[in-house]
Amino acid sequence: MKEQPAGRLLSLWTATGGAATYASLDEDAAASLGVDVAVIGGGIAGLTAALALKRAGRTVAVLEAARVGTGVTGNTTGKVTSLHRLAYTDLAARHGVGTAATYGQANEAAIEHIADVVAAEGIDCGFRRVANYTYAESVSALALVREEAALAGRLGLPASFTDDVPLPFAVRGAVRFDGQAQIHALRYVQGLARAVDGDGSFVFEESPATGFRDGSPAVVDTERGSVRARDIIVATNMPFGDNGHFAGRCYAHRSYLVAGRSAVPPLDATFVSVDEPMRSILTVEVEGTSYVLAGGEGHPAAESVDSAERYGRLAAFARDRLDAGEIAFRWSTQDAMPADGLPYVGLMAPEFRHVHVITGLRKWGLTNGTAAALILRDTLCGTANPWAAVFDSTRSGEALRAAPSRPAERMPPAGAAPAEVAPGEIAPGAGKVVDVKGAKTAVYVSPAGDVQAVSAICTHLGCTVEFNPADVTWDCPCHGSRFSTDGTVIQGPATRNLAPGPDPDATAPGSA
Repeated sequence: MKEQPAGRLLSLWTATGGAATYASLDEDAAASLGVDVAVIGGGIAGLTAALALKRAGRTVAVLEAARVGTGVTGNTTGKVTSLHRLAYTDLAARHGVGTAATYGQANEAAIEHIADVVAAEGIDCGFRRVANYTYAESVSALALVREEAALAGRLGLPASFTDDVPLPFAVRGAVRFDGQAQIHALRYVQGLARAVDGDGSFVFEESPATGFRDGSPAVVDTERGSVRARDIIVATNMPFGDNGHFAGRCYAHRSYLVAGRSAVPPLDATFVSVDEPMRSILTVEVEGTSYVLAGGEGHPAAESVDSAERYGRLAAFARDRLDAGEIAFRWSTQDAMPADGLPYVGLMAPEFRHVHVITGLRKWGLTNGTAAALILRDTLCGTANPWAAVFDSTRSGEALRAAPSRPAERMPPAGAAPAEVAPGEIAPGAGKVVDVKGAKTAVYVSPAGDVQAVSAICTHLGCTVEFNPADVTWDCPCHGSRFSTDGTVIQGPATRNLAPGPDPDATAPGSA
């Protein structure tokens, strides 16, 4: 078997975030539970919306399928910034400078909202102000950052061009945004959850929603009961229950991070490159240890890649160019990328009246997710929001038709044959999709020789999953759903676990 990449397969934030445990929704609680707003998803967007609504006098119930913050939010970089690589040049070209300006205003407001919440709730999440840089190493990239700096400055953002970039290797120049921040994202959303829970509002963990119904009241269904509410917010990265509507307007994009131990204190700066391969850089101190984080190597989730090689390239970059020591952690994350470059916030579809959605946060979820949550707070409280039209989830399809083509989805033919391999030939630590009694079966053999067999058919729209050896997961190449080796949903849009597979009636080589 191929050697695993360096570092523990866990995000730095998850490893150091601790856990506050909330009860699961049960039938007794559900029988009497009615709230103003039910929020599906306990990440940055869902919990920010829940707390903002509670502060506005609404009762809320948050339904998290796993544990608070352990999805995309717990696997982020921790950057809280309105400088999103070259976003303003891109948005101005596609939608006009007014739209680009609104996008920037929303993200700047999100930074300040996070700062205010940290202070008001006393959240110990390592919040600190830093500058953020989009840097250029090549001559062609230098021209791009000069253009971005000039445009962002005209839009009223805290932008400047500089050739003084505090990196340990030479670059030609960068866009610099002042007054940005970084946080321990998992500790932050745990603080949000603590502030939400109580006084007639609730946080439920390990309570996956299985469906919802628009109406008066609107209803969220789970396996152990239903929650009635005036309104529902679906904040699950890639939405479910929309018949694939947003899967057609977004695509899933996967990226990777490594965290190496560092001998120097953290910089008061975060960075992202213009040149390819893209590199995202952040330094942080957690529990007395300094780390340097290097991210990148992204690709559409529909592409099959060697994840181990991607982790390896990031580890080499961290060591060779950022003076990182031992790689302590490695992890991947997956984001919904909007077709026209703007997040979707608002009604799930024009015909809905009480079901709202947040998705398409384009890899900058800490600020875009916060801004989206504030839009829905205003919407549900009957207050006009200056950003709502730009982020509108039901906006015209003209912008989508003008958008660059999304990556082609890999929809395997219905009769695609599984690998020609017997379960007993699978090496320890590996997984294969095999034919077991006529059924496509995802078979994993643990390093100890234990065999797990689940259906290889994704419960979202029926594609065939593939084994990811670096992350030890079953991944759907069509819309990005991910499952553990026992079939448990790790990431949607799938909401149901992979069904138990037929007994492969085989063991790993050499096992009893």
